Amino acid sequence: MRLVDPDGRQLGIKPLPEALHIAREADLDLVEVAPMANPPVCKILDYGKWKYEAAQRDKESRRKASNVQIKEMKYRPKIGGGDFDTKTRKVAHFLDQGHKVKITIMFRGREMAHPELGKRILDQIAEQLTPGAKVEAAPKLDGRNMVMVLAPDKRARSAKGSDDHPDEQAQEEQPQET
Repeated sequence: MRLVDPDGRQLGIKPLPEALHIAREADLDLVEVAPMANPPVCKILDYGKWKYEAAQRDKESRRKASNVQIKEMKYRPKIGGGDFDTKTRKVAHFLDQGHKVKITIMFRGREMAHPELGKRILDQIAEQLTPGAKVEAAPKLDGRNMVMVLAPDKRARSAKGSDDHPDEQAQEEQPQET
């Protein structure tokens, strides 16, 4: 078997009894790291410490992973302008946080005869949120509801972060009246 010491240096190809003897002298463990290699690769290390560090790395990677949720916002075909703006601002807030948003238009009674009204509302939402969002699932009728899913657009968010408030810069460049 090919033997690697704790510092990562190769000690060459050694028989199993000799490799175990070297590991015991160093008061460490002999761990097979690549059993399918020819010859198999074993490393001398402290197995308990290695296992602990691997668990810490896994925990750190889980913590860094983003936890994306699907939020839902419900609209009606006869929604007023103020309510529409408020709900759309909330959808933009969810998207800025990195969540996906499922937008549902709920139809009642005779409203089902005019699905184009719901489609128009969904298109208007998508148009308002276009710079920071992309349509992940196009509007489709699902029973008495019309559903569309929006996802945050990663490229637009990164570009927005690098702009650093272009409006403020434009105001600073304009001459002041005295």
